[in-house]
Amino acid sequence: MSKRHYNRGRRGSRMPIYAAILLIVIGAVGSLGSQGNSTARHLTSAVSKVVGSSSTSHTSGSTATAPKQSVASKALAQQKYTGTQIVAVNHNRPTFTQAQLSTKKGGWATYGALDNLNRVTTANALLSKHLMPTAKREPLYVSPTGWKNKPYTVNGKRGYLYNRSHLIGYQLTGQNNNLKNLMTGTRSLNDPGMTAYENPVASYLKSHPRDYVRYQVEPVFRGNELVARGVHMQAKSVGSSGVSYNVYIFNIQAGVKINYSTGTSQYGNPAAAF
Repeated sequence: MSKRHYNRGRRGSRMPIYAAILLIVIGAVGSLGSQGNSTARHLTSAVSKVVGSSSTSHTSGSTATAPKQSVASKALAQQKYTGTQIVAVNHNRPTFTQAQLSTKKGGWATYGALDNLNRVTTANALLSKHLMPTAKREPLYVSPTGWKNKPYTVNGKRGYLYNRSHLIGYQLTGQNNNLKNLMTGTRSLNDPGMTAYENPVASYLKSHPRDYVRYQVEPVFRGNELVARGVHMQAKSVGSSGVSYNVYIFNIQAGVKINYSTGTSQYGNPAAAF
C-alpha cells in the first residue's frame, strides 16, 4: 500500500500553516478511497474540541502487562469516537519545551523501540529540508501489529481497510520499511487524516530550507490492543509561527467496525467499537 500523496502541500502561502491545515481538514471524508459518508463528514468540526491536556513526557518502555503510555496518551486512549475524526489537543497548542526545540544538533529523527507486544511507540524529530529524501520510495512490505487487511465496499466504492501508516511520513525523513515507524492505520487515518498535517510541514520546509520543525507522533493504544485507537500529532516550527498544531486523529473508517484487540473487522458503525 502506498503511504501518502507527497505533493499536496500548499506552497507560497502567507497564512500560518496551521490555518491552512484547518482549511484542508474541513470537509475531508473519512471513507474508503474518496466516497462520502455522513459520519465522516463530521470532520467539519475538526480542531474545535479539546480532548485533554497534552504532556511533554513520552515513553517507549513497557511492563509485563499493558505497556507504559504518557499521561496524554492514557487520556486520549479513553476518548469515545462520536463522529469527529480529528480533534484538537490542548487547544491545538503544541507542548514542546524550550529544550525540546533546541536546534544545536541540527536536524534529527528518532524512533522509539517496539514495546513488548511489538507495537510502535513514539517517533520524534527536528525536521529540516536536508532530512527529506530525494530517492523514489520503494514499496512497503513489512506488516505491523494487527495487520488483518481486507477490502470493503462502502457507498459504491471498494478499497482495502488498512494502510501501512508511517508515524513520520516518508516525505519528511525518508524512513520507509522501518518497523519502528509503521503502524496499522485505516485509509482515512492515513489520507486525508495524517496527510493533511504532513504536507503543509513538507511545504514549509521546502520553502524555508534553513528552518526547523519540531515534530512528534505517538500512536495511542488502549491496554494490550494491537491496533491503535488513534495518533497524537504535534508540530511547531522553531523561531516562527509557520507551523503549529496539536491534534488527535481517530483510527476509524466509515462504514467499518474494527476489533482493535486483533485487527479483524466487519461492516458496521465505527463508533460501536468505542
